[in-house]
Amino acid sequence: MAYLSTSNSNILAICSCVPKGIERTSEYKHISSEEQELFIKTTGIKERRVAEKNVTCSDLCFLAAKDILQKFDCADSIDLVIFVSQSPDYYLPTTAVILQDRLGLSKDCLAFDINLGCSGYVYGLSVVSNLLQSGQLKKALLLVGDKSTTSTNYSDKSTYPLFGDAGSATLIEYIKGVKDWHFNLQSDGSGKNSIIIEHGHSRNPFDKSFEDIIEIEPGISRSKKNLILNGMDIFNFALKEVGPNINSLAEQSKTDKNDIDFYILHQANRLINESVRKKLKIESEKVPYSIEKFGNTSSASIPLTMCYSLKKELQEKKLTLLLSGFGVGFSWGSVILRSENVYTNLIEHD
Repeated sequence: MAYLSTSNSNILAICSCVPKGIERTSEYKHISSEEQELFIKTTGIKERRVAEKNVTCSDLCFLAAKDILQKFDCADSIDLVIFVSQSPDYYLPTTAVILQDRLGLSKDCLAFDINLGCSGYVYGLSVVSNLLQSGQLKKALLLVGDKSTTSTNYSDKSTYPLFGDAGSATLIEYIKGVKDWHFNLQSDGSGKNSIIIEHGHSRNPFDKSFEDIIEIEPGISRSKKNLILNGMDIFNFALKEVGPNINSLAEQSKTDKNDIDFYILHQANRLINESVRKKLKIESEKVPYSIEKFGNTSSASIPLTMCYSLKKELQEKKLTLLLSGFGVGFSWGSVILRSENVYTNLIEHD
């Protein structure tokens, strides 16, 4: 079990950025009105934000980071930038280095990417806090998000209405003596085919035929470069693994689950999250949502939910939080941390 604790890290600020463009489930043409009603009931998704073609995930993260840097006037003191995404700007170079330059950060700044999806925010926090805890690095920007709509096909009702685009920035600082963060991180690559873009990269290099649209079944048409998603596999995985991961983390960290103020779960699907919540016997008031407005935003969903649903609580109170991300990989993980007076903001890309 990948259980670990890190010391001396504190979240100062979280900003999330979404595109202005809204697509509503009620307007999606490839499902009937009855299917729309059932879709909204099970997934919770009423609308999503969709970025324009020339807007990247790094553009959204850039604006989120810029908001924080201006608020705290700290561009000169950032020592570390980590960009967590599965929709980078280029095959190479790494997007974190591009953002270091765009944001006007020092050339002494350490910058690199992590290729992760739904679990990415929790994994990113674990990497940042490990690098900060010695005190040699003082401030870090964790930039997390995805432009998931790039990889889906409008004619594929199994994927297209699920995903929205979003980026986020989290400012984390070294403060000696604050309470430890506790992590439980897991992975199972045998589930790789359940959420996959199989063609167009090194294993299956791009070919013009990958552009061809293939009808898989009525209502599901896509090209070989589009996302494939097996909803039942993901549902079964989440129900099997997420609850035990959280229970084990609480036990290992000697945390009473009743003392946790909020459980912020990856916004995969309302039915999945409610099933996990009920298995864990958590009050509904402790599990905030953002999926109804933004859909599944991959690695950005946890910070986006914090900015959308917990803005006042994060800014005004001391909180004990459990964050849990799970999905593509399969990769999943949870963290228990403490927060106090966290600046939060939710902005739109114009």
